[in-house]
Amino acid sequence: MSRTAALGTTLAVLSIAAVALAGCSTTTASQAADSTQKPASQAPEPSPAPTSAAAAADACTKPASINLAPAGARVTGDLVDRGAREFAVGTVGRDNKGRIVSYTVAPNDVAAVVGERLCIENGQALSVLNHTRTIHPGQVLRLNPDPQIRYIPYYNPWNAPAGFKQIPYQEAIEAMGTAADEGDLETMRRIWTRTLSGMFTDPADIQAIQQALDAGDLGVLSQMFS
Repeated sequence: MSRTAALGTTLAVLSIAAVALAGCSTTTASQAADSTQKPASQAPEPSPAPTSAAAAADACTKPASINLAPAGARVTGDLVDRGAREFAVGTVGRDNKGRIVSYTVAPNDVAAVVGERLCIENGQALSVLNHTRTIHPGQVLRLNPDPQIRYIPYYNPWNAPAGFKQIPYQEAIEAMGTAADEGDLETMRRIWTRTLSGMFTDPADIQAIQQALDAGDLGVLSQMFS
């Protein structure tokens, strides 16, 4: 083969090799670009926006609060029934203006959860507001106490001395509450005279209870003890 022919053959082979390499480079670059893109079906979907209407419906705009003081008990703020839920499936009572005034306890109800249902920020205080250690099925919880009626504490008198025996006091309070619910004034007077009166030292408490018993005012006595 002549030198000219050999040179032409060599150039032809180099041209073919260059074309082949260019094709490989294009394919590799294309694959690299494709590998960085996820198919549309695999791309993460945006999270749905929260439904503000549902959140607002369940919100407590002005939570209620139970306030206990010697001069009287108050429930301030707005009572709102947010609907039955686990551990708070009882029945809400309303007055003729639609305001919540009571709650009838259902089995397994828990005071704190009842408070959550009714927008009460310290719902655990529902028990002591209604003179009991633990709420029980069938109990009607008072939610609109008259602030003019003196509040008689459940656990011990306001100014109880150190070492005060709480259990006998609480038992007497609960017995007074049961008698009040039954309208049994004679039993209430007997418990007061024989047991409970000697446990109080505050003249204001003694006078308020004695006056209600003398007048036979079951409305006042029920709020004091039930």
